[in-house]
Amino acid sequence: MTNWKPTACVLCENNCGIEVKISQNGQKIEKVRGDSKHPASRGYLCQKASQVDHYQNSSDRLLHPLKKIESGEFIKISWEQAIAEIAQKLSQIKQDHGGDTIFYYGGGGQGNHLPGDYASATLAALGAKFRTNSLAQEKTGEGWVSAKMFGAYVQRGDFDNCEVGVFLGKNPWHSHGLQRARQTLREISKDPRRALVVFDPRISETAELADYHIQLKPGTDSWALSALIAIFIEENLIKWDWINKYTINAEETLCQFKQFSIPELCKICGIEQETMTGLAKRLASADSIAWHEDLGVQMNRHSTIVSYLHRILWLITGSFGRQGTQYIANCIKPMLSGNPTIAQRSPVLNAPIISGMVPCNIVAEEILADHPARYRAMIVESANPAHSTADTKKFLKAMGRLDCSIVIDIAMTETAKHADYVLPTTTQYEKAEATFFNFEFPDNYFHLRHPVIEPPNNSEVLDEGEIHARIVEQLNELPIEVSHINERLKKMGKEHFPQILEEAARKNPKINLYAPVVLYRTLGQFLPKGLANSASLWKTAHKVATRSFDSIEKAGIRGEPKDLGGNLFYEFISNPHGLVFSKEEPSSSWARLGVASKKINFLIPELLESLSKLKIGPDQNFPEGYNFILSAGERRAYTANCVIRNKNWRKKDKYGLLKMNDEDAKKLELENGSKVIIKTESGEAIIPIEITDKIQSGHVSLPNGLGMDNKDENGLTSRLGIALNELTNSKHRDFFAGTPQHKFIPTKITPIR
Repeated sequence: MTNWKPTACVLCENNCGIEVKISQNGQKIEKVRGDSKHPASRGYLCQKASQVDHYQNSSDRLLHPLKKIESGEFIKISWEQAIAEIAQKLSQIKQDHGGDTIFYYGGGGQGNHLPGDYASATLAALGAKFRTNSLAQEKTGEGWVSAKMFGAYVQRGDFDNCEVGVFLGKNPWHSHGLQRARQTLREISKDPRRALVVFDPRISETAELADYHIQLKPGTDSWALSALIAIFIEENLIKWDWINKYTINAEETLCQFKQFSIPELCKICGIEQETMTGLAKRLASADSIAWHEDLGVQMNRHSTIVSYLHRILWLITGSFGRQGTQYIANCIKPMLSGNPTIAQRSPVLNAPIISGMVPCNIVAEEILADHPARYRAMIVESANPAHSTADTKKFLKAMGRLDCSIVIDIAMTETAKHADYVLPTTTQYEKAEATFFNFEFPDNYFHLRHPVIEPPNNSEVLDEGEIHARIVEQLNELPIEVSHINERLKKMGKEHFPQILEEAARKNPKINLYAPVVLYRTLGQFLPKGLANSASLWKTAHKVATRSFDSIEKAGIRGEPKDLGGNLFYEFISNPHGLVFSKEEPSSSWARLGVASKKINFLIPELLESLSKLKIGPDQNFPEGYNFILSAGERRAYTANCVIRNKNWRKKDKYGLLKMNDEDAKKLELENGSKVIIKTESGEAIIPIEITDKIQSGHVSLPNGLGMDNKDENGLTSRLGIALNELTNSKHRDFFAGTPQHKFIPTKITPIR
């Protein structure tokens, strides 16, 4: 018997398949290797994945339910007391102020998405309707633009087969975002018939491989893309035959770019017009182009406008719906809605709610407002907004004003430290878990990971399915039919579960309303050991089977229409390495367009006024002495999302040094390792610098994933690096989607002599 078990890395959205060697006591991940049987990553592994035991065995691990007492300290309490008190307090808030004053922040981190399913039952029981998660920090502007143009969320390109690959605000060498990223980048860069294009103010690892590095000034992406579109128009490079066949409103939209001066746009972004013209001609000559945008522009100035300009470039180059171009993946669950409505608004600030998510950066303001509809309670799950949301001080002040706050997590996070109740969960390696970030195409995969490690001895951690089931039960909302379903399952066997569940749902509609916890309390208890937390996927599998019958059959999963959903579910739980569940043709994206005409819409009237304002040029009205632009959240070799709290996992750049151009360092008389005070509108910090020629003069950067307070080997709490959101301000956000401007923060730097 081997101690190697299949699972996945949890440090970025790719969730590459890995195999882990478990220690004899079953508590530690000793070694990590790529899983050659994983259908997407196929054995690929980056250096970060080898450190996942630092996540599993965190020094900040929560092992028991905790309650904050009047002194501000936490005491250990039983699950029975925790669930009873939480249910009572939330019920009272619902009775006094309405369920819509109970806010939910979370729904799952990287690779940890099933909590969002189970939380939906708790929120339904409480009548809560306002929520958010990290997608509203990054992707909602892009998602809304995509919905307006395509009626679906279109984000990815076919980089395996493209002639030209374009990355906008993206360094996939470290942040990935496509499977086997480094291998794919090398393949494109080494092929003389192909080309790699990177828009980035820095000379990133990806930019070093690029044929065209558009090293624009920080925060000028909207001007650069507008210049490129205007050049396409002036040079008559647009694929009009393709546009006339597949799109609508193109001429009305493209005439908007005649108002711009191409030389002026190029001057603003700091790129020679000849360089942009050469790039335009290379793009126009390509048979296929794959595009990808990410946080470098989505957390920057004009992020929603940039997503719009980006997609216009797709269309004028014919980059959709065929091999090597953009596609609409057959995801298990769409990451963002294809419905562009913004009719729903936040209760206090009337901000647009995109794809069901309140902008993260207004949550604190809505709590602190003197308004009858303000949020009065908050459930935070698999998230750490006190560390990840702009303006930490404001968020912590807001938490202090809540009548009740609950954190559900594996570690004592910065948010948990300020909560009233902290509920400990199993890690991603101790339970059945999955991700809905499955964007591959035309063959798409899904990976339901099995538990590979037992929870710590004498701990009281629970899966999220169990936690939410207990809350719903305590609220007296779990349908009474659950016990009848289980009695019949014992007598008839789980092969009769579809029939038994359907009959129960006909009698009581609450079966569907609380479906995730109903499935957990019924089917989950009859699944193989350790897989109960996967029960909510039953409903998901049936939805996928209904909409994608042919694609699933092409992947080799058979069954009559009424049986295919159940068959798909059992395929999920029977393949611990993951499986390809959908096979399609490259052209199938056309059928997935959500627009009634089945033609892509160029025109978004709501953005035209903001587009026109680009003629004015960028706002340079910074406070005196603020001569630098800080990009906060750079991905580096040993930074990842914040689930790894232990500083010892970092093999390089442990302190997260401030990167500074060599000319700027010389002017300030600084050397490598010199300490400076970095000051922004919201705060200041002391940090050593790293001098580099890979960043422009006037531009500095700090990495993501640092600045957390955690215990060391001696039990002493310490912090390594800067908590970036102590330097950010929540009011600096996109005018439409509310996403933060973390990549463009005016900054003052003072040497410490």
